[in-house]
Amino acid sequence: MDWNILLIDDEEQLRKLLGRIIRLEGFTVSEAGSFAVARKLLQKETPDIILCDVKLPDGNGVEMVKELKAQYPSTEIILLTAYGNIADGVQAMRNGAFDYITKGDDNDKIIPLLNRAVDKLQLARKVEQLQKQISGKYSFSTIIGESPAIKQAITLAEKVAATDTTVLLLGETGTGKEVFAQSIHQQSSRSKKSFVAVNCSAFSKELLESELFGHKAGAFTGAVKDKKGLLEEAHEGSIFLDEIGEMPVEMQARLLRVLETGEFIKVGDTKTLKVNVRIIAATNRDLQNEIETGHFRSDLFYRLSVFQIPLPALRERVKDIPALANYFVAVFATKTNKVIPVLQKEYVEVLQHYNWPGNIRELKNVIERSVILSDGNTLTLQSLPVELQLANDSSFSAFDLAGVEKHHIQKVLHHTNGNKTEAARLMNIGLTTLYRKIDEYKIA
Repeated sequence: MDWNILLIDDEEQLRKLLGRIIRLEGFTVSEAGSFAVARKLLQKETPDIILCDVKLPDGNGVEMVKELKAQYPSTEIILLTAYGNIADGVQAMRNGAFDYITKGDDNDKIIPLLNRAVDKLQLARKVEQLQKQISGKYSFSTIIGESPAIKQAITLAEKVAATDTTVLLLGETGTGKEVFAQSIHQQSSRSKKSFVAVNCSAFSKELLESELFGHKAGAFTGAVKDKKGLLEEAHEGSIFLDEIGEMPVEMQARLLRVLETGEFIKVGDTKTLKVNVRIIAATNRDLQNEIETGHFRSDLFYRLSVFQIPLPALRERVKDIPALANYFVAVFATKTNKVIPVLQKEYVEVLQHYNWPGNIRELKNVIERSVILSDGNTLTLQSLPVELQLANDSSFSAFDLAGVEKHHIQKVLHHTNGNKTEAARLMNIGLTTLYRKIDEYKIA
């Protein structure tokens, strides 16, 4: 990358010499003999780094740093002085200067110093790029779908995102609850702070308690040092509690206290801690039924369900399937370095007729498999799992012996990756018989 440097110094001979040295290192250099000239150059282009003399005819560099950083916060400023003193150096750094060096040392120090400033700029730009990617990845504008049910969910999420209200996302597994939770966080005033996600069904009671609330050293066997809990990690940000219906009842009272007061106690501790955290919860269970069976606290449910957002199952938004499929095709074609294939009409029809018990997550996995299996520039029925092909096969019946046999042969061939000799061996039939049945049932 070409890095631009603005060199401000009223000593023309020194400025020309320093400019030449810096150019030889591959930097692009603009020169100014005063702040007045520098301001005109800054109106045309913002430099990456400003090298500025402290004593200039129309200003003091130490004082000007604050003004320059306010107008150009991403620009690094290095001050040069003929008579360095500690007070000026300290004040320059307080005002936002990257560094402060004495002239005469600059031949040895200036290039390494410029390279350090470039390293800082590169890191800042990477962070900025990642933040943009995260913000773009998790925003309501990137949620795919035009069906009324998903549009309604997006509208609700957009409205609640600007608040600090607790949100409960309801929907089957794989409907995109974490994507919604991330989007709500990214569009909120907490977006610059942490988003912490935890699946309540993935831990035992003891481990989940330690993960959420943290523990003190010696609280239990193996607790050799203090542990910071996820609630502390999410301070001033958001915590996403997925599968909240799986949380043990004993722990629900502790979570309720966090919701009501923001306070909790680490495992094995006596001191109360306080956090400012937004809770976004999700479940695929009917929590009303869980309350009736004694598996979920009604008071916690009412605190969590201040704002509910139901997410539709994929089978309820069939018209969104082609757009989702094309999106996943593009993603996985890019990942596997393949030309983005076209979806055969029959391929899309099968996707739209399937029930999708695993919802969007299952669709994503099916598309990934299809892209990996594809050899040409078109996704065909043959790249779909047998289950999907048969789900669309009106000729198949569980009571039809020929249909069952055809289904079985297809599954075995799928298992052997098309190896007919191995398939015949597994089914304990002759290879000639297998070829005859493949031809009879028109198995591709």
